[in-house]
Amino acid sequence: MARKITTNTATVIKPKTHPFDIDWKEIWESKDLFFYLTWRDIKVRYKQTVLGVTWIIIQPLISIVLFTIIFGNFAKIPSDNIPYPIFVFIGLMYWNFFSSTFSSASNSLLSNENILKKVYFPKIMAPVSSTFAHMVDLLPLAGILALMLAYYKVTPTFLSVILIPFFFLIVLFFSLGAGMFLAPINARFRDVRHLLPFFIQLGFFVTPVIYPSTFFGGTSEIIRIINPIAEVIDTQRIVFYAGRQVDWNILGFSLLFSCLIFLVGFYYFRTQEDKFVDYL
Repeated sequence: MARKITTNTATVIKPKTHPFDIDWKEIWESKDLFFYLTWRDIKVRYKQTVLGVTWIIIQPLISIVLFTIIFGNFAKIPSDNIPYPIFVFIGLMYWNFFSSTFSSASNSLLSNENILKKVYFPKIMAPVSSTFAHMVDLLPLAGILALMLAYYKVTPTFLSVILIPFFFLIVLFFSLGAGMFLAPINARFRDVRHLLPFFIQLGFFVTPVIYPSTFFGGTSEIIRIINPIAEVIDTQRIVFYAGRQVDWNILGFSLLFSCLIFLVGFYYFRTQEDKFVDYL
């Protein structure tokens, strides 16, 4: 990304010196555009829908009912002594947030193609605004979780409550980093856009959303490190139902891995910025 320097007489755009050369003043001056892009993505998702934003609540509730009937009642999948509706909702809450933010960030250059070709602004705003648009989903989901815990007479501990924002932050770093890495590739090779839903669906079945992490057996620790979503889901279930101790080492490694993915994705995105218009 080029750096924009404004003088009394002219605006000079200079090339960046390195990928981590960030012009924070320029980003701050573009905050109105950031809010516009975020709000636009929110409106587009629910445009011309009868139920509107209530789909944020309806979709997970339908999934809970279906998964409980199929996997909880018929398949008898174990849930670590947690009521299966709560067990699966915790998994869906984090997985849906990851899949939606990752998909939006990966497609952010294509969805902002017209603006990128016509207006100069910090390109990093495209994937970041697309992920922030999904933040509106979190409050209704937290409300559903609170009602379910109350129905099953589960008293959340202080630790379980304060860890929720921290867990979403881990998921956000991981999904945004992976999305920033794929966004330039997606812009150059449009096949990625068609392959992405397949790999997201595959990721759902290798993440302990509908089954416990113990299904992984002896490899569960490695999988939970390289798949932070798995560790977040597993730890969230543990802090609500203290049947096992939280493995703080694994959680720490998952956080570090998420940060690493974020930095790699950010670095690659920035190195490709000068080619975005050519790709699009």
